Amino acid sequence: MGAVQEGASGFGRFEDRVHILPLRIYYEDTDLSGVVYHANYLRFMERGRSEFFRCAGILRLAMLEDAEPCAWTLRKIALDYHRPARVDDLIEVHTRCSGLSGARMCADQRIYAKDQLLVSGSVEACIMTLTGKPRRIPQAWREILAPLVVETNS
Repeated sequence: MGAVQEGASGFGRFEDRVHILPLRIYYEDTDLSGVVYHANYLRFMERGRSEFFRCAGILRLAMLEDAEPCAWTLRKIALDYHRPARVDDLIEVHTRCSGLSGARMCADQRIYAKDQLLVSGSVEACIMTLTGKPRRIPQAWREILAPLVVETNS
């Protein structure tokens, strides 16, 4: 289940076990005041998690061709907004896997601009069938993700 590719090339880079995705803020990302609209940080974080998987070697995040199609879904999100990003800012989305269980993956994510923390958050994701039943994370994926887990003290 799921495509795994050794040495896959995703966008961004790993520094130790933290994936870093550089992005630029465009006008379309902002509201009338010229700062990034709050919901867009969730989009940036989604891109960060997707590229985390790709750079790790997991290329297909939805298994729609399987006998029982399934895909990653978010179970829980918590965000703290610290500072706004503005149009033309260069930002970095930092993603680290903070937990891995049979059916769930937890990720801590932070968005920075010029070493200033903008947004911090945590996400709990799981794999569900299209009918809403939970599925275990495929063993091949677990083998890739397990060495990337960064233990947290929180």
